[in-house]
Amino acid sequence: MPADAKSDLLNQTIIRWEDADPRHVSLLKTAGVTVAVTVPGEAFERACREHGIRTFSPQDIQWLALEELERADPGRPVVVKSGIWPGIQRPDPATASATRALWVDANGFRVAYLKALYPKIPPVLGYLPASGSDGRVVPFDTLRLALVEAWAAGGNYVLAVDPRYREALLKDDRQAVEAWSTLGRTARWLRENTALFRQPAVPDVTVLVDREESSFEVANLMVRQNVSPALEPAANPPRPDPKQRKVVVAAGIAAPQPDVAARILAHARAGAILVVDAPAEGGWWKTAGLKPVRSQSDREFFRLGAGQVVAYKEAVVDPGEFALDVLDLLTRQRRTVRLWNCPGGIARVTVAPQSGPVPARVALQVVNYAFPVRYPVLAAVQGRYTKAVVLSPEADPQPVPVAKRGTASEVKLPQLGRLAVTLFS
Repeated sequence: MPADAKSDLLNQTIIRWEDADPRHVSLLKTAGVTVAVTVPGEAFERACREHGIRTFSPQDIQWLALEELERADPGRPVVVKSGIWPGIQRPDPATASATRALWVDANGFRVAYLKALYPKIPPVLGYLPASGSDGRVVPFDTLRLALVEAWAAGGNYVLAVDPRYREALLKDDRQAVEAWSTLGRTARWLRENTALFRQPAVPDVTVLVDREESSFEVANLMVRQNVSPALEPAANPPRPDPKQRKVVVAAGIAAPQPDVAARILAHARAGAILVVDAPAEGGWWKTAGLKPVRSQSDREFFRLGAGQVVAYKEAVVDPGEFALDVLDLLTRQRRTVRLWNCPGGIARVTVAPQSGPVPARVALQVVNYAFPVRYPVLAAVQGRYTKAVVLSPEADPQPVPVAKRGTASEVKLPQLGRLAVTLFS
């Protein structure tokens, strides 16, 4: 395998294809595939080369679960096989209510989590479709969703075609072929706009993560509740910057070493809100200078330096509710992002590319898991902006009006397929 191929899986459109039949290569080309992972076959490999597609053997790649990444060979590409098939699950009618939210199965947070804890491993996911014995039917377009959510988070996904989808494609089923062509257009658009998806998250809420299961779930629900967090390693926290990192979450992590604990507490001393969930008795965050402010049934508030420490009395057991608490601490007026009329949307705000056809200051990405949306979607990002352009795989770039809403800027997304990226300037 060429060295450049080893280092570039992050920026390719990759597919696992079981049958090395050269007649299928045109199908792969339609899907925008640039790398095919399959059993070796001379005729297939020759046909792929003619179409500009590289071929890998499955043995060329390390297929590792999240807990196996510590033993990864740095000389071979890694694909993380941990993940769940993305999409929405309808609430149980017996328990559903008018206000009950859709349950979204998503993997974007996994990409951010990998980037925080394994920065030397490109975050490429490679889980398999969730069909088969459980009787679940995988909609054709959710393969495109798997690719979109990984790219939007700054990673990639190795396409794995559900057997039902593959069979429909080979039979030239109209719906399957249409979904396949849309996948190809989206894959090419993502590669053409790579710079949009390789930018750091706006760190208004910074979540410190480690390998504890509780930390993993806190990160998951922070993303799902549209906190739009920046994830950073708990063992190597960033420098304090209360203007940028207004709330720093250190909940769900193992007790840090004293020197690391001091670095985390420095965020509060500098003026940020630090959120922890270690009990006060012997808690790692107990330090000189803490001044009690008030106590609630589940948490205590302390002043420390120019900021504060919010300490939960018990370990977080409901990370979804905890994420909403963090949004309350940030305050509605200072929320990084808000969405309306988009119950299946997950939003992420990043720095925008400073070069390219549409220079901007920040980028809002909305991945839509409840496709399609048949009504207007409103989105607001923190900050004062005067111009906005909406980009998507389904349409040409479209300028949209920007309305001031307090300290935020609001736009109406003209259409929302699986992905929209709004650039604000």
